Amino acid sequence: MLTIDKYSRVPIYEQIISQVEMHIALGDLQPGEVLPSVRSLSVQLSVNPNTLQKAYAELERRGLCYTVPGNGRFISADAPEKLRAARQALLGDIAHTAMQLAQAGIPLADVLSAVTAAYNEEITGGSK
Repeated sequence: MLTIDKYSRVPIYEQIISQVEMHIALGDLQPGEVLPSVRSLSVQLSVNPNTLQKAYAELERRGLCYTVPGNGRFISADAPEKLRAARQALLGDIAHTAMQLAQAGIPLADVLSAVTAAYNEEITGGSK
């Protein structure tokens, strides 16, 4: 389910967070579903357990999962809604920035070009 690119400029723990968020958003990880244990995922991905612990702690901080001592980590009941709200906030940020760019007289074509380039850079991971 989760994969990492050890050669990416994106830190491994951020890759894990991003992928868990993606799987929640796509419905692959449902509320109440258990996340793989740090130990098993560490072996599967050949990653230091501390790195995975850091990713899981951040997911918990964001309210996307919770820990049940002795039973593991589970996807929070409201995780999909929290992700939707966070993504809507990002779109609001873009709208605000777009208004500022328009007021500064920057042509829409330049803005769209910059957004497209950044979006493609994220999707391809910087590989051309």
